[in-house]
Amino acid sequence: MAPGDHVRAGSADAETESDGCRQHVFFDTNIMAQSSFKHYLRSLRWTPIPVGVGLALIAFQQFRHTRKREAARLGQVDPCDCLADEWEVEAYKLLPLRQFSKAWGWVNGLELPEWSRKSVLGLYVRTFGCNMAEAEVEDLGKYRCLSELFRRSLKEGVRPIDPSAALVSPADGKIMSFGTVNCGALDQVKGVSYSLRKFLGPNCWSAGGPMIVSKKDDDDCFHRTCLSDDENNALYQCVVYLAPGDYHRFHSCVDWKVAFRRHFPGELLSVNPSIAAWVRDLFVLNERVSYVGKWKYGFFSMTAVGATNVGSIQVYFDEELKTNDASTRKMVFHDKYFDDRLVELSRGSAFGEFNLGSTIVLVFEAPKGTKACVEVGQHVRMGQALFRIPHSYVGKTLDETKHQGPQR
Repeated sequence: MAPGDHVRAGSADAETESDGCRQHVFFDTNIMAQSSFKHYLRSLRWTPIPVGVGLALIAFQQFRHTRKREAARLGQVDPCDCLADEWEVEAYKLLPLRQFSKAWGWVNGLELPEWSRKSVLGLYVRTFGCNMAEAEVEDLGKYRCLSELFRRSLKEGVRPIDPSAALVSPADGKIMSFGTVNCGALDQVKGVSYSLRKFLGPNCWSAGGPMIVSKKDDDDCFHRTCLSDDENNALYQCVVYLAPGDYHRFHSCVDWKVAFRRHFPGELLSVNPSIAAWVRDLFVLNERVSYVGKWKYGFFSMTAVGATNVGSIQVYFDEELKTNDASTRKMVFHDKYFDDRLVELSRGSAFGEFNLGSTIVLVFEAPKGTKACVEVGQHVRMGQALFRIPHSYVGKTLDETKHQGPQR
């Protein structure tokens, strides 16, 4: 810490301020009570091994856990028995994924000779099933590099916003999980949950100022601090996974005001659904950027999660955001308040982009009885209905509102 930085320490967190930027160090009692074997793994000096050896080890472990997941699907074992052991996760984290992601980003940005573009980019399009007929620029020869193809824009009108939904999909992708948040626990995939408190970090957005830290081990207490009306409303969540062939830009899924951003440097583990079913607390471990604010029903948050080869997350209205930065400490999260300007987003408005496929996690407050319009594993498109709220004008078609009468 630089001289003059302000530190406020406690049993749960410490806060630093330097050059007007708020940084918080978050100490988890579970991390501080790590096993001696885990300490040993972390103390090892990194020695490069052949990539093939590392991939073979991961493939072997994935094969074992695939068999376990199949047994869990048939009801022969508990889904939690399919999760990776602690040592396996620690070994996975020892791989140089951040360096690999930086190298991949450099390769993606290399300008291709004009004569090679259609063949090189065409191979990617065919491999991952990209629909270039929807792209604003269909001619592959016009894309100078892979990165431009990943971040391609679409033709106007190919992603209409569903007028019958209160909340629409922020991106093209697959639904990994959805539903209500129960006692501060979010579903990563079916049968595997993680803590909302650990995912979003200490609640300091409710008051928009000083830290408000709920009881360290009370996830339900943290859950309640996010609700503006816990009698009539509930917290809901939805996870959308963007595959490499999907449209890589993401959009606002409701009309809302963004007040706060929190950036967790974290890991860059894969967020592929098979890994999500294998690694416990995957979204808590990974680098992520959470945007928090309010919509008409209260609390709303939208989190972009980084992954292997997806260290670059760009948000159009937040130019200061810098992801996959090796100089930032993983145990520090960086907060930013949008006090100087009002960030208002409407449904369907451009929000940001990934450099490759990744994951969007939505956590929001809505009236009890809100219904999901999707199923786990379903592929959705940006603008497609995710949730509908009964007895609400939001999401009603014009003909429906004519017959409904005044809302009470």
